Amino acid sequence: MTTPDAVQFVIEEPGSIDARWCFEQYFAELDARFESGFDPSLSITADVAELTPPAGLLVIARVDGRPIGCGALKFHPGAPAELKRMWVSPDVRGIGLGRRLLEELERLASENGVEVLHLETNGSLHAAIQLYRSASFEEVAAFNEEPYAHHWFEKRLG
Repeated sequence: MTTPDAVQFVIEEPGSIDARWCFEQYFAELDARFESGFDPSLSITADVAELTPPAGLLVIARVDGRPIGCGALKFHPGAPAELKRMWVSPDVRGIGLGRRLLEELERLASENGVEVLHLETNGSLHAAIQLYRSASFEEVAAFNEEPYAHHWFEKRLG
């Protein structure tokens, strides 16, 4: 059983083997859960260049060196940053890892001068929507044309 104290958060190269594995798991889960499936080529991008400092960053959650989750930030000078690719492995859900990962991403966003954080999500991701609302993200009008999104959220940091 994984405990929250055993989890480490590491900023990682978004092109690494573990990063690609996390993204593959994330995409497969979205494809299975979304009513219409999920095709990453139709979604707003979060490619390697966009997630590499200074343009952005990727955090991998690990237990004993094994990746169990991820989340990313895309920075936009003078505009809100975007939270992207947040995923937690199903076998470690329920221990508060999603909340801890979100808090780590918010901390890193603040350290990088972000004042406003944006994210969008699909209506089928009920636990994610609940997490964002409980973390003081406010639902706002659509701020992009993400084809898979039903909810858009914003949080002012600091």
